[in-house]
Amino acid sequence: MAASELFTKFARVWIPDTEDVWKSAELLKDYKPGDTVLHLKLEDDKETQHKIDPQTKELPPLRNPDILVGENDLTALSYLHEPAVLHNLKVRFMDSKLIYTYCGIVLVAINPYEQLPIYGEDIINAYSGQNMGDMDPHIFAVAEEAYKQMARDERNQSIIVSGESGAGKTVSAKYAMRYFATVSGSASEANVEEKVLASNPIMESIGNAKTTRNDNSSRFGKYIEIGFDKRYRIIGANMRTYLLEKSRVVFQAEDERNYHILYQLCASKHLPEFKALRLSHAQNFHYTNLGGSPVIEGIDDAKEMRNTRQACSLLGINESYQMGIFHILAAVLHLGNVAIKSNERDADNCFILPNTEHLIIFCDLLGVDYEQMAHWLCHRKIVTGSETYIKPMPKFQAINARDALAKHIYASVFNWIVHHVNKALHASIKQHSFIGVLDIYGFETFEINSFEQFCINYANEKLQQQFNMHVFKLEQEEYMKEQIPWTLIDFYDNQPCINLIEAKLGILDLLDEECKMPRGSDDTWAQKLYNTHLNKTTLFHKPRLSNKAFIIQHFADKVEYQCEGFLEKNKDTVYEEQITVLKASKKLNLLAELFHDEKPATSPTEGRPSVARATVKSAKPRALQPSKEHKKSVGHQFRNSLHLLMETLNATTPHYVRCIKPNDDKFAFTFDPKRAVQQLRACGVLETIRISAAGFPSRWTYQEFFNRYRVLMKQKDVLSDKKLTCRNVLEKLIKDQDKYQFGKTKIFFRAGQVAYLEKLRADKLRAACIRIQKTIRSWLQRKKYLRMRKAAITIQRYVRGYQAKCYAQFLRRTRAAILIQKFQRMYSAWQKFLRIRSATIVIQSFVRGFRGRRQFKAILREQKAIILQKHVRSWMARSKYKRTHHAIIYLQCCYRRMMAKRELKKLKIEARSVEHYKTLNIGMENKIMQLQCKVNDQTKEMKSLLEKLSGLETTYTNETEKLRTEVDRLRANEESAKVSSNKITSLMEEIVILRRELKETQAQKKRLEEGADKYKAETDLMVSQLKEQNALLKNEKEELNRQIQEQAKEITESMEKRMEEETKQLEIDLNDERSRYQSLLNEFCRLEERYDNLKEEISLVNVTKPGHRRTDSTHSSNESEYTYNSLLSSDPGEPEDGTRRMEEFPEQKGALDMSLFLKLQKRVSELEQEKQALQEELDRKEDQALRSKAKEAEDQGVKARGAELEYESLKRQELESENKKLKNELNELHRALSEKASPAVTAPGSPAYKVLLDQLTASSEELEVRKEEVLILRSQLVSQKEAMAHKESKETMTEPMVLLEDICKMKDQGEITQAYMGLKETNRPSQDCHLLNEDGELWMAYQGLKQTNRLLESQLQGQKKNYENELEILHGEVQNLKEEINRQQQLLAQNLQLPPEARIEASLQHEITRLTNENLDLMEQLEKQDKTVRKLKKQLKVFAKKIGELEVGQTENVSPAQLADEPIRPVNIPRKEKDFQGMLEYKKDDELKLIKNLILELKPRGVAVNLIPGLPAYILFMCVRHADYINDDQRVRSLLTSTINGIKKILKKRSDDFEIVSFWLSNTCRFLHCLKQYSGEEAFMKHNTPRQNDHCLRNFDLAEYRQVISDLAIQIYQQLTKVMENVLQPMIVSGMLEHETIQGVSGLKPTGLRKRTSSVADEGTYTLDSIVRQLNNFHSTMCQHGMDPELIKQIVKQMFYIIGSVTLNNLLLRKDMCSWSKGMQIRYNVSQLEEWLRDKNLQTSGAKETLEPLIQAAQLLQVKKKTDEDAEAICSMCSALTTAQIVKVLNLYTPVNEFEERVTASFIRTIQVRLQNRKDSPQLLMDAKHIFPVTFPFNPSSLALESIQIPSSMNLGFLLRV
Repeated sequence: MAASELFTKFARVWIPDTEDVWKSAELLKDYKPGDTVLHLKLEDDKETQHKIDPQTKELPPLRNPDILVGENDLTALSYLHEPAVLHNLKVRFMDSKLIYTYCGIVLVAINPYEQLPIYGEDIINAYSGQNMGDMDPHIFAVAEEAYKQMARDERNQSIIVSGESGAGKTVSAKYAMRYFATVSGSASEANVEEKVLASNPIMESIGNAKTTRNDNSSRFGKYIEIGFDKRYRIIGANMRTYLLEKSRVVFQAEDERNYHILYQLCASKHLPEFKALRLSHAQNFHYTNLGGSPVIEGIDDAKEMRNTRQACSLLGINESYQMGIFHILAAVLHLGNVAIKSNERDADNCFILPNTEHLIIFCDLLGVDYEQMAHWLCHRKIVTGSETYIKPMPKFQAINARDALAKHIYASVFNWIVHHVNKALHASIKQHSFIGVLDIYGFETFEINSFEQFCINYANEKLQQQFNMHVFKLEQEEYMKEQIPWTLIDFYDNQPCINLIEAKLGILDLLDEECKMPRGSDDTWAQKLYNTHLNKTTLFHKPRLSNKAFIIQHFADKVEYQCEGFLEKNKDTVYEEQITVLKASKKLNLLAELFHDEKPATSPTEGRPSVARATVKSAKPRALQPSKEHKKSVGHQFRNSLHLLMETLNATTPHYVRCIKPNDDKFAFTFDPKRAVQQLRACGVLETIRISAAGFPSRWTYQEFFNRYRVLMKQKDVLSDKKLTCRNVLEKLIKDQDKYQFGKTKIFFRAGQVAYLEKLRADKLRAACIRIQKTIRSWLQRKKYLRMRKAAITIQRYVRGYQAKCYAQFLRRTRAAILIQKFQRMYSAWQKFLRIRSATIVIQSFVRGFRGRRQFKAILREQKAIILQKHVRSWMARSKYKRTHHAIIYLQCCYRRMMAKRELKKLKIEARSVEHYKTLNIGMENKIMQLQCKVNDQTKEMKSLLEKLSGLETTYTNETEKLRTEVDRLRANEESAKVSSNKITSLMEEIVILRRELKETQAQKKRLEEGADKYKAETDLMVSQLKEQNALLKNEKEELNRQIQEQAKEITESMEKRMEEETKQLEIDLNDERSRYQSLLNEFCRLEERYDNLKEEISLVNVTKPGHRRTDSTHSSNESEYTYNSLLSSDPGEPEDGTRRMEEFPEQKGALDMSLFLKLQKRVSELEQEKQALQEELDRKEDQALRSKAKEAEDQGVKARGAELEYESLKRQELESENKKLKNELNELHRALSEKASPAVTAPGSPAYKVLLDQLTASSEELEVRKEEVLILRSQLVSQKEAMAHKESKETMTEPMVLLEDICKMKDQGEITQAYMGLKETNRPSQDCHLLNEDGELWMAYQGLKQTNRLLESQLQGQKKNYENELEILHGEVQNLKEEINRQQQLLAQNLQLPPEARIEASLQHEITRLTNENLDLMEQLEKQDKTVRKLKKQLKVFAKKIGELEVGQTENVSPAQLADEPIRPVNIPRKEKDFQGMLEYKKDDELKLIKNLILELKPRGVAVNLIPGLPAYILFMCVRHADYINDDQRVRSLLTSTINGIKKILKKRSDDFEIVSFWLSNTCRFLHCLKQYSGEEAFMKHNTPRQNDHCLRNFDLAEYRQVISDLAIQIYQQLTKVMENVLQPMIVSGMLEHETIQGVSGLKPTGLRKRTSSVADEGTYTLDSIVRQLNNFHSTMCQHGMDPELIKQIVKQMFYIIGSVTLNNLLLRKDMCSWSKGMQIRYNVSQLEEWLRDKNLQTSGAKETLEPLIQAAQLLQVKKKTDEDAEAICSMCSALTTAQIVKVLNLYTPVNEFEERVTASFIRTIQVRLQNRKDSPQLLMDAKHIFPVTFPFNPSSLALESIQIPSSMNLGFLLRV
């Protein structure tokens, strides 16, 4: 393609710039061949000219279209060159805040100098299992690719992380290792992945330091091999280190620091264990203050020290070794402060002052001799062939020797720590494969470059060569795969540079040779370099102004090295005498390990193969060996280790991470183009681009090309064969055949061809858009004209109508004015008439009133006088009558007393006469009979008299009340009369006064009338003003009322809103509690499975051991729990069997039963509720007692005669209640005998049973007769007493009245009872009771009644004491339970704080202790029950003996012949025919067969299709019902435990089968509903039929089993969720995001070498229809299984949440999916899912709400994103998205077409400012693993159990219908 076609007007190009490296410019006119200048316009609208080189005629590079800018892969750019790469990285880094970018197989990582929330566990889970090109670039994607290739290709992998210091190499390597640790997990319980991560803080503290470019720069290279087993779980790791920068220990440049560990020691000097180190601030030590910057801002060295020590402890370096290391490092610091003085007399001599403090501390810390160390620091030993000389050293040489010793000590400590880290990470089992992470220094060039930079750049040359070869190889494989002719691509080969360094007579060889020379120096070595290589190779140069330096042309840049120090650093000399002194240390054994002559003592790779051991030799110089022939230089060691590293990398599949440092100032998200270009050139990224650009960098599949450029094709060009169509179109569009190649599956394009095609496509779309705009604008203008015309006609019509209305209104107003005038005149005349009439009437009324009042006063005065006369006369007459009546009564009393005395005297005389007594005894028997008759007659009379008396009493009471009211009224009248008489006199006086005042009033009236007119005028004015104010007040009132109403409305709304929020919060809290409980349940299931797996592994390992018994791995915690219960509750007579059973199941003792804790908590809450109910019942009864006492105290105002009757009735009621209790006890004894006695003796129908029953019946009848006799006698006694009392009352009439009044005054029942007893004692006749009959039976009956009452009272007191004792016992039990709860909670909290191993061990110990205590308690209860049984057996023997004696007595009257003729035969009782009761009976031996046929081998498909839903659940429940019916608790427990374990077993076996899991979830819920429906609890029986209520369980409460089954249902639900997630997971991203449901809406953009999944629906990809079909399949399966509708709604909600969360998470991690067209696709897909919900009638399931974040994200992609109004709309619209998610979507938004615009950075900042107050989660991704808490609403079944039929196909013929 000619340049004139590309370099046209408005084309954009890149031109060089001194500041920005490259600047963008636009052509002002077309380029023509032969032009020497390009006329350009810069982005700041400045015009400039660009000269074209006349020789090369090279044009500036073209700029890519805007839609290609910001691509994830740099190779996807159409124009591949340096400015395009730089601009793409800058746009992604600055605008989109994306730090990762692919460049072919390389991941480019730019250091943001800011913490980003993109490394959480949710991000790790999102990248896990994904292809590398499917998600946005990330270090996790590279790690996942390495992990996946290791598992797929069975080949070791390597991740090579390189870059400058401060570019983020260490952090990238750390995140890669964290990814492996999180994804793979550990193969053992040793938590190897935690140890691998824990090695990072240790290595950072001893190997990292602050430099001018990085605060945490790694000053050594490391290669970490992470080992995996066959299941690809981490089993161990090994670390190799390279070229520790030892010189940093003794020298740091300005603004740099020494290694972190030294500053951490100084910062921790205040700790007690560090007091012995005698440290101070880092500024006081020479080695830590050379750089002048001992503090890093934002870093707490003391805290880092704690982290380092924790990591050491985790890796097995104990406290003593740690303190030893710290002693040695502190000694190094003190050694640096040792001052060496020069001898003034002899410059070649030096000395150390005696008692130098720091040297003393150094020797004390290391335990070496002070004199020897001081001597050998200033002297050296020279050994010749036969003699040994001790030579003093000059000062500079002594200082160098001191620094060399410090470096050597530190390097030895470093190697020792590396060795122990490797030892801790060593794999205990065989390693299957590994992934290596290489964190090595990048290419370095400084102002002064020395030996370290030479080695670093040498290593980078080797790595770059390996990288070039790998890229070249991959490129070749791609071409060969697509069958495209392969032409060799020229690429830079740096082998000559490597040969210059490492070949024979290379730089390293010459350096080693010079080191061996006796008088070798840096100068002589430089001259050898010049003589050997200068002018012989183009890569080696000599500086013009220096003879001690040389220049090497590396692949990245030219570097000048200063020769000074090369020899010393290469030899790394340490004097042997100093090391000998250190070896002699007796205080630190660690020193002997560090400086042992044998290499394994210091090699950090002890135990590793020889290859690895040789690799690490670079970090340990061997200058101390006696034989110098075998000494290897540092350069030689580094070369060997580098060769071994390259061999390792070549044997693995490499993955490259290139870290870029964006600026030198460490500013967040600041991009320096100059620094970036330097690093891009140095790290090989541009070389990758150059290799790609040399061939065919742009690659499209035929389908992608067809979809993207369909607009460039005509209808006739489209054929059925897509390949042929693409060929034809390309031949027409691009004439040059060399610009593209056709492969098997892809089309390959040269650089720039995709941009040309994009230009053609944009032109075509632009022309189409212009035509569409023309048509739309025409239509809009036509619509506007029609609207304006219609509006004009409407306005005319309304104007004319308005004018007519105005005229009509004028006419109406004129007529109204006339009417108003007429009525106003009439009103004035009428008002005047009314005023005159009113005045006349007032005058008349005053005159008539005066006359009437005068006449009334005269009549009233006469009437009062008559009333006074009447009352005086009546009082005089009554007084005379009372005196006469009192005198007559006195005379009668005197006369009657005289007559009574005469009669008494006569009776006494007769009584003394014997003859009279004899006559009295004549006919005594007749008198007794007569008395008996009289008693009966008197009883009857007494009853009638009592009735009459009660009537008279009521009448008397009424009359008394009437008289009292009349007296009160008369008294009130009397008082009023007295007051009236007093008032008459006062009124007369007032009349005189009033007459006097009347005259004065008349005088004042005239004055008032005069002022009245004046006041009236003022009043009228005031009234008018008040009316106005009233109107204003009314308005204000109305306004206030309105405001009050508005405020009330607002308050109401706010209260309702608050109530709704609180309700929602409560619902959220409830769901959180449910989810927390269910997550604990899920964790328990996971631990249970892990426990089962461990049991299986242990059983497999120990299968050959004698005495080992294998158990089924499906034993769950529930089984173990109920097995324990059954063992503990078994018969104590079988201890051996229980012991044997416990020995057979030893594993069950250690089962960690988390549900047991939860059940304990539930039981405690139930006991709390029972306690509260008992307390409330007690309070209620006490209140009732108090109220009854108060009521009885108020009702005690009764007559004296009724007090005795009430007392006796109370006693009678107590006697009757006690009698009822005795009868109940007899009945209970009857039942107890019938149940507990032996069947042979007490069976119904047996002779003993009949005899005992007859005795009980007879005793009951006798008791009733005795009761009636006692009542009759008591009534007779009372009547006799009343008759005698009545006789005495005739003599003294006043005494009963006084007694009655006294009793009425008594208020307490005790007082009445005491008065009654006193009355009975005083009125008791001495011998009257004995006169009633001779035997005194009535008196004896009364005494017996009193004794009975006393007995009842004592029994009541005893019962009360028993109740109080029981209440105290219950309180004690509640308190014990509280203490037990607190103890359990404390234990649970302690267990949760422990690590997993200790937690399991503590839980096991606690479980064993609990079971032991329960066993002891049960044994005590069992002993008590045994005692009770023995006691009852003795009683039964006594009863049987008595019954036998009775039978013997009865048989004595029967002849032997009768006994022989009538043998005892069993009686056959015919059984009535009963209906089927809905129970199924089975034998105990058939239980396993039942579980096997009904659960383990049942096929859900046949049951779901042919039989009723939930049939297995009904069958199981009917079996449970029968076990309950026969009262067999062992069978119930065994059946339920077997059922639970069977369901768990089948679900574990078929864990991935949705049909199986759904089927058993449905049946488990139905079984749970049956247990509730037939439990007998009222809450669950509301919807039952009477027949179903008859089928309720009778003997057992299965509430705890219901909880266990509910937990099982939760586990099944979670398993069902996982199955659905596994099925839907591969479909979601492809169907919801990638597939084009609406064809043609979005066009694909070019992709890079990292090929992502195609968006076109191939045969193997999923579409939205696939998801809908799968949802239909799930729904139909659940409906067939009869699952509860509410449960189906929850499952659908969970499915939709999975779909929404996975889709949104992928959207947030894929830049290519964030576009306007993709938002439309997502909204369409969501609408299809909503339509599915409507079709299935699941709108109320809450599933749509779970898609709300995805819907809002799609809307966010489509809305306008420019102005502040748009920002406000986005903030209000995206309520379900977090701030991080909104900003992420806006950053990722990428236009697919040129007509779309990018989101500006200012708009994103506006969004962030508006959302800064929003309180939401900082987490970026949704938790796709979240499971909503499930509930199982009660759903009773209307199916009758008796109607269920069991098909023969289920093989359950052994079940019998009952």
